Amino acid sequence: MKNLTLRNLTEVCSGTWHGDDALLDCEVSAITTDSRKIEKDCLFVPIVGERVDAHRFIPDVMAKGALATLSERELSDADYPYIQITSSLQAVKDIAEFYLQQLQLPVIGITGSVGKTSTKEVIASVLKEKYRTLKTQGNFNNELGLPLTVFRLREDDQIAVLEMGISDFGEMTRLTRIAKPDTCVITNIGTCHLENLGDRDGVLKAKTEIFRSMQPSGHIVLNGDDDKLATVEGYHGVKPVFFGLDAKRDVYADQIVSRGLKGVSCRIHMGEDAFDVLVPTPGIHMVYNALAAAAVGRIYGLTIEEIKRGIESLETIRGRFKMIETENFLVVDDCYNANPMSMKASLDVLHDGEGRRVAILGDMGELGENEISLHEEVGEHAAKCGIDVCICVGELSLHIAEAARKADPDFEVHYEKDRESLLKNLGGYVRKGDTILVKASHFMKFEEVVDALEKM
Repeated sequence: MKNLTLRNLTEVCSGTWHGDDALLDCEVSAITTDSRKIEKDCLFVPIVGERVDAHRFIPDVMAKGALATLSERELSDADYPYIQITSSLQAVKDIAEFYLQQLQLPVIGITGSVGKTSTKEVIASVLKEKYRTLKTQGNFNNELGLPLTVFRLREDDQIAVLEMGISDFGEMTRLTRIAKPDTCVITNIGTCHLENLGDRDGVLKAKTEIFRSMQPSGHIVLNGDDDKLATVEGYHGVKPVFFGLDAKRDVYADQIVSRGLKGVSCRIHMGEDAFDVLVPTPGIHMVYNALAAAAVGRIYGLTIEEIKRGIESLETIRGRFKMIETENFLVVDDCYNANPMSMKASLDVLHDGEGRRVAILGDMGELGENEISLHEEVGEHAAKCGIDVCICVGELSLHIAEAARKADPDFEVHYEKDRESLLKNLGGYVRKGDTILVKASHFMKFEEVVDALEKM
């Protein structure tokens, strides 16, 4: 890894070297926090977690061929090289910041309340048409995940698309200090993490911290149809590029036609240029994601043809509106996470499904003092959006069920107290030919529901 010698690592971490000085100019081959993924000449970073202190794995990983390890404590009996540091987590962040500086490649940072991952996927799909592109995988978007994503970069990578997720003030400032994005993309300002951020104005304040370490020559790409983001006038002379469905936006879409669960077609306009495209994932929110990707593609010099090809070649991932066809059902796996905005958007897409349209909805977390009313909003929307059945699961989702019944007494609503109870009774709720949406916050572990439907 470029310039990641043990000497530089010791200095970057403000650490103390313990070992043979002859090793100090050796570069590490990789950096990992997972003792099961040791490769020759890597650096091991032991994280102290709530359940496991990874320092206990140090002798084993060194025996497997690691070049060195970090350690938050002195290892008096060590016969291997290590760097003693104060905090493994802080060291990881310091190393990632230094490593990105060595690579000198463009970074696109993506945040927002809803749609970070799907927007990241479309942007990466577009940029790969011209550049060797690395993107965040899975949920590696926090103060540990972002550095681990950075460590996957190599010298032949040409551009990085990094998702940046937060739940409190100050987190984005720390993330953007690592990433120093050249382009900042914000998808929207919704009702996420209200326990810590208070209200949507608090969310806006926290998300726009992404600008603080932006490169001076950078770019800002914002959803201009979001009432909060529309108030952003710029940052240190950088004016936003706004995207949306309004023809006044810098990048906008019209002629939008739903193609059912096959996706949505539209015409995208960028200045004097325009092109027709099929976004291969359903939902109006995917049009917004495609617009963000088109704006970023234009910034990085892609042609109209490359942008169109990148959007149309998008591949979905599990847990993020992944379509799974089984012998009996079409399962829409959207169970990675949920909040009121994304829940209602997914229900709107389910409306376009074939057969009975069944929503299996679970609790939404981190909504603060308004969590009951926000669940009730989803229930009312479910009753009115034109689907056939709603199955509500969890303590908070009781409020979804009650609000749905109140909004439409004829609407078919079922309630189960928890995931285990649902799994016992699931076969009685679904029928062959159903289109089934599965959505909840991650802690509900609804991937087990998806697995059960696949096996029916």
